[in-house]
Amino acid sequence: MLTSVDTDVIRVLGDPLRMQVVTLLARETLCMSHLVEETGAKQTNLSNHMKVLREAGLVETEPCGRFTYFKLRPEVLASVSAQFAELAESARSAVENKRACP
Repeated sequence: MLTSVDTDVIRVLGDPLRMQVVTLLARETLCMSHLVEETGAKQTNLSNHMKVLREAGLVETEPCGRFTYFKLRPEVLASVSAQFAELAESARSAVENKRACP
C-alpha cells in the first residue's frame, strides 16, 4: 500500500534558507554563529527558521557550554526519501493502469 509523503516536512524544506541550513548541517554540526556566518542571514531570522526545523523534527539541539549546536536528524530525511521512492515505483507501474472514461 502506498504511503503518503510527509507534507509538513516538504513544506518546511520548501524555504530556501531552511534548505540551505539543512544542506550545511548535512556536512557538520554547527552552532548559530556558524549558521549566521555561512548563510549571511540575521540571527533572529535564523532562530525562527531553526525553531521551524526543530518542530518538524528535522533538527535537534545539543547544548555545549554557552552555545547550542544544531544537528540534522538523517532518519527524517531518509523517511521522506523512502516515501518519494515508493511514489516513483508506483508511478512506474501506473503506466499500465488506465481508468476508462465514463
